[in-house]
Amino acid sequence: MTGDLVVGVLALQGDVREHLHALAEADALARPVRRPEELDTVDALVIPGGESTTIGKLAVEFGLLEPIRKRIADGMPVYGSCAGMIMLADEVLDGRPDQQSFGGIEMTVRRNAFGRQVDSFEAGVTVEEIEGGPFHAVFIRAPWVERVGPGATVLARVDEGPAAGRIVAVRQRHLLATAFHPELTGDLRVHRHFVEMARAARTAD
Repeated sequence: MTGDLVVGVLALQGDVREHLHALAEADALARPVRRPEELDTVDALVIPGGESTTIGKLAVEFGLLEPIRKRIADGMPVYGSCAGMIMLADEVLDGRPDQQSFGGIEMTVRRNAFGRQVDSFEAGVTVEEIEGGPFHAVFIRAPWVERVGPGATVLARVDEGPAAGRIVAVRQRHLLATAFHPELTGDLRVHRHFVEMARAARTAD
């Protein structure tokens, strides 16, 4: 492939606009994705924060569940934040019995692990692979990762407080997931890192 890197943002529900803006600032061509034909035009995909059960339900209704699963299996780079992390997990705890996910990362994620909306918080988190010191992480009804499989790499844990040690960022090959919302902070390092991952994957094809 040649030309600009096109990164889609799954635009079914959640903080889509913020991701589109952050990706554009990170020098990618960002587009909303709502239908399979739009998915076909992108090199990589971001799954935003929101409500994972709603995103899964709408992905089925819009005919995107299986196409996204196939693109993930075929090596498309995907980044998921908060609910997006849940959507990339191979196993979800405290989900609805009919909850759908895209899977791809060998990890078990617990929904709403940090508590309700009133338990949302912000904390400094050091993310492996990303330079520049701790990341100002915003957690909103966030999940955490209970365990990872041998194919996944832990990139960040909560540094202090009641949840110290909990896993909040994971990478597996072309897939990246964080429990926090970098799109809400103005710090573009996570988005830039993902764009670099996507460019590297496209070069390797």
